Amino acid sequence: MQQFADQCASSQQTQVWGINGCQGSGKSTLADYLCTMVAERHGINTLSLSMDDFYLTNAQRTELGATVHPMLATRGVPGTHDVHLMIDTIEQLRAGAETRITRFDKSIDDRVTGPDTEVSRGPLGLIIVEGWCWGARAEPETNLIDAINDVEKLRDAEGVWRRYVNRALASEYQQLFAVTDQLIMLQAPSFDTVYRWRLEQENKLLESLQGSDKAANRGIMNQQQVLEFIQYFQRITEYVLTEMPARAQHLYQLGQDRQIRGYIPQPSQ
Repeated sequence: MQQFADQCASSQQTQVWGINGCQGSGKSTLADYLCTMVAERHGINTLSLSMDDFYLTNAQRTELGATVHPMLATRGVPGTHDVHLMIDTIEQLRAGAETRITRFDKSIDDRVTGPDTEVSRGPLGLIIVEGWCWGARAEPETNLIDAINDVEKLRDAEGVWRRYVNRALASEYQQLFAVTDQLIMLQAPSFDTVYRWRLEQENKLLESLQGSDKAANRGIMNQQQVLEFIQYFQRITEYVLTEMPARAQHLYQLGQDRQIRGYIPQPSQ
């Protein structure tokens, strides 16, 4: 992966690299590794951002669920992020301006506020953004007709939620993804692996909160809740797994154990 560091060092402008991968695939680990490697190899200032930190607030999603569709109260899918805040944040960071970094605490299902929030100061050579739907494209409308899992069948029988999500992905999210200089994809073997990987994430979060007041918070999901939760992501994840590999500049094919089984570089589009 040293090619990434060398490529960033040769650029005269702040680079933005996007990492796409389903839940639990190792996006944040890769982002941290790349930031560290670039910084140590070339002395370049770097910063890692996650789409998860730019979810709409709990109150905003509650309002969206009440006015558009109840499923939009649940964080995760396109339409539940503050896209304009994310675009503004990246633009400020590229300009080297003092920028407050938004963070989201999943254990309370809301943004972190207060004087201790992170602030970036000075110019950056590399910004890495990771997200499960980063770089995704909207599906054809005909794909939305039939429900693909129990959650869609029972809670979105008329297709209102999935059409709203698809329209959001087709519009403002494409403006956000357009900032990407290099698209990196961590390709899971199939959607079936997502449940196990996501459950592992939830267990790690629970372990990290043991002994704190947050440990009993309802934001921690049990196995059944995880099974239902990932169905919100199934439609887009499965579409990404089929259409993104042909256009990602760097495709890493993962095994069931999340280890890299193959690497396919492609020229920039």
